[in-house]
This record gives sequence, C-alpha cells and structure tokens, in this order.
Amino acid sequence: MPTITTKDGTTIFYKDWGEGQPIVFHHGWPLSADDWDTQMMFFLQHGYRVIAHDRRGHGRSDQTWTGNDMDTYAADVAALTEHLRLRDAIHVGHSTGGGEVARYVARYGKGRVAKAALLSAVPPIMVKSDANPGGTPISVFDDIRKGTAFNRSQFYLDLTMPFYGFNREGAQVIEAVRYNWWRQGMMGGAKAHYDCVAAFSETDFTEDLKAIEVPTLVMHGEDDQIVPFADAGPLSAKLLPRGELKAYPGFPHGMPTVHADVINADLLAFIKG
Repeated sequence: MPTITTKDGTTIFYKDWGEGQPIVFHHGWPLSADDWDTQMMFFLQHGYRVIAHDRRGHGRSDQTWTGNDMDTYAADVAALTEHLRLRDAIHVGHSTGGGEVARYVARYGKGRVAKAALLSAVPPIMVKSDANPGGTPISVFDDIRKGTAFNRSQFYLDLTMPFYGFNREGAQVIEAVRYNWWRQGMMGGAKAHYDCVAAFSETDFTEDLKAIEVPTLVMHGEDDQIVPFADAGPLSAKLLPRGELKAYPGFPHGMPTVHADVINADLLAFIKG
C-alpha cells in the first residue's frame, strides 16, 4: 500500500491515481479515503489526477493515541502534498474533511493550491456557545463520544440513517451505502475517533477561512441533520474572501454519495470555471 511516514512516526495511507491537475479529497469522520471512490473515478475519467488519504486514526492509517487534532491533521496533509510534490492542486473536503481543508489551505497552501471546495463542512465552528448561539449543543457531541467509546458498532450503523437522510419520510434506504459507511468507520481506531469529535466540533475555523485567498466553493445541503445548514455553509461563505455558496434544498449531509451525479457535475463546473 502507498504510505508516507510523518515526523512523529505515523504511517498515513493514500491513493494516487491518474495524471493531470491534482484533486485532493479529504474525508469526513469516521470514514476513510474510500468514501470518495465515486468522485475519484468520475474525475479520473475527466483527465484529473485524484488523491485521497486516510486521516491518522482512520481507515488504513495508524491508529494513533495522540495527534488527533486539526493542527496535526493539516500538518499530515502538508507532509503528503510535499511528498507528492503537488502544485496547482484543488482540495475538496467533506464534513470534518472540510475543516481539514480550511486549516491546510490557510496554513500551508500558498503557492500550492489553485481552488478549494467545502462540502457539508464543519466550519466555521459547530459547537454552541455565547459567541455561536446558533450552534449545536455540547451535549450532542458528548452523546457521539459516548456512542463511539462504548457502543461503536451499533452507534455507527444507526448514525447512517440521519447522515444520508434515510430517516426522512419517503426516503429510499440504500442498505449497501449504510454498510459501506459502517465498514469504513469500524476500520479506524476508537480512541482516534473519540478525540476527533472535539476536533471537528470545537475547532474554530474563522481565521482560517478569512486567510484563504483562492476561489472556494461552499456546497451544503439544506436538510443536513449532521452539520446544520444555517450555522455552517452560509457563514463560511461570508468569511471567505473569494467564497461562493451553493445550497441544495432537501439534500442530506451525505449528499456526495446519494446525490453524486449532481455534486460531481457542480464540482467539475467549478474546477473548470
């Protein structure tokens, strides 16, 4: 398997297919690079080089005890892009991966990144506070931590229902999609996934978004039950100097999978535009 070793000795798995302008995909919690297979095949067939890694503690990368925080995640991406000598890259992040993109591009992307896209992404900040009254209460994230630590298999399977909007009236439940999510989640480490809840929910990306100079497309479903639309997509787009918001009425958090035809076409138009 293709891997790199970071400065702290962590082994990071990645996929690197094709030739052309590179597109780097950043997956959500608690998944892996496999969550982007549909997008990677689509863009590979459109002449792009496609890259995706398993975040530390996730998928086939090392199940780390430490470093499960956004600063380290971004540094790991910097190590990968340096190893692959990437220039003129487009970085695309879903959910937690959107936070990873924001921090990476703000801190390490100058001269390397052409564009970015944030899909159903966690920025600016998820957790509710006096400064962020529209956020999600900390009790929700405490419940996620509890389920991850002590009942992970069942908790992950149950979470697929709101993740993909399968719990909505009239929704077509695709069992294979649910099981693939569960498979990816169970590949990773419980401790790393537990720590990552704080990373995706409590990290404030406000200054990262303000510092991103490249064109950035913010794509968010209006029926997102995991990262609610109103406190995420529109706020991020306003903070980005060159941000553009594309909202999707009725689309769930997992829209890159269950609405891949729409999302892929819109991403391609943004990248080529």
